[in-house]
Amino acid sequence: MAIHVLSSRVLLRPTDLERSRTFYRDILGLAVYREFGTGERRGTVFFLGGGFLELSGHSPHPPEPAATRLWLQVPDIWAAHRALVGRGVPVVREPRREPWGLLEMHIADPDGLPLFIVEVPADHPLRYRP
Repeated sequence: MAIHVLSSRVLLRPTDLERSRTFYRDILGLAVYREFGTGERRGTVFFLGGGFLELSGHSPHPPEPAATRLWLQVPDIWAAHRALVGRGVPVVREPRREPWGLLEMHIADPDGLPLFIVEVPADHPLRYRP
C-alpha cells in the first residue's frame, strides 16, 4: 500500500538563519506560510508554489551544493532577472534556453545553495495538460 502524502516541504538549516530569512522573504519575495518558535531562532515556512520551504535551526556548515538545488518556476524569466538584479542578487548564470526547452537562470542563496529560476515556455511539453 502506498503512503498518502498530504503535504511536503524542503527543510534548510542555514548557517545564519536571519540572513537566509531576509534573502528568501525580502530579496526573493517568497510569501510566509507560517512562523513557529520565538526570537531569533524562530522557524519560517515559505510558500514555494505547490510546496513549501522551511528555514529553521542552525547548521555550522552550509548545505552541500553538489547534492541540493531548489527549482523555482516563474512566469517570466526576464522579469525575474530584472527584479533580482535590481535587488543586488548576483546572477551565477544568465537566463538561457536549455537543450530540453526550459529557460533557466542560476542564482545562489546566502549559503551558496544553487537556485534554478525556470520559465516553462508556452510550447514546452510541461505545459501540456491532457
